[in-house]
Amino acid sequence: MLGHARRFVVTVAMATAAFALSSAALAQNNGTCSQCGVVQNVQVVEQKGQGSGVGMIAGGVIGGVLGHQIGSGRGNTVATIAGAGAGAYAGNEIEKNKNKTRSWNVAIRMDNGQNRTFTYSSQPTVHQGDRVKLVDGGRRLALVSN
Repeated sequence: MLGHARRFVVTVAMATAAFALSSAALAQNNGTCSQCGVVQNVQVVEQKGQGSGVGMIAGGVIGGVLGHQIGSGRGNTVATIAGAGAGAYAGNEIEKNKNKTRSWNVAIRMDNGQNRTFTYSSQPTVHQGDRVKLVDGGRRLALVSN
């Protein structure tokens, strides 16, 4: 009789432990993901490029040549200088626009309540409201079903 009671107690203890472990695993999978969150905002950031001087010089030369075509005497000189200045400015701006870069800031509200922002050099596939999981420490984002 004592053997049956001992076996019964051991069986109940093992079943209770198995249930507790499976409940803990289920709770861990159901709501708490330390690397998961919801996208709050996706913002594109444009950074104007730097001018190397090539655009300024080329623009100045072209502007000077075009300005020189206008008028004669002092008017011609003023037009040449003004054309060179305007051309240099325009050439520099064109070069900076050509060299501009884009990046995307993705703000995520993590499941633990923390707000984190990640910057990507290519447009991410996620949108505001998407549930995501950080992959490789946030270098990539994976969509997670709700």
